[in-house]
Amino acid sequence: MEKWIAALRAQGHKVTPQRRVVIEALKQGDKFTTAQKVLEAVRQKFPEMSLDTVYRNLSLLVEMGLVHEVRTKGRDGNVYEIAVNGHHHHTVCLQCGKAECLDFCPIHEPDLARAEAGGFKITAHSLEFYGYCADCRKIG
Repeated sequence: MEKWIAALRAQGHKVTPQRRVVIEALKQGDKFTTAQKVLEAVRQKFPEMSLDTVYRNLSLLVEMGLVHEVRTKGRDGNVYEIAVNGHHHHTVCLQCGKAECLDFCPIHEPDLARAEAGGFKITAHSLEFYGYCADCRKIG
């Protein structure tokens, strides 16, 4: 928690009680959690907190690189996970929405350099592979 608070303050952001409880909900929740699940957790302390406030805080944490947002294309929306050990990528099931982390980066440095050749400066990248997990393929 202290690392997160220090990062927020270093970038000029306020550390509000609501922001603290969003961070706590992320740390105590499932590896991949939805904004709705974060809202349910924070409403135990702040019953009036809105989903919009949760999304604003999640967006800020994603922008700061403290949280990853995984686009699941599922009915429950995107999922969020605490960022550890830099960036990584995911596989996402199109049927059940299950996300899994890849333990490698399929993007090679020369490819990034080619992408920057036109003057664009890459500061980060994210990649999801969409398909069907083993469980959903058994059903189908």
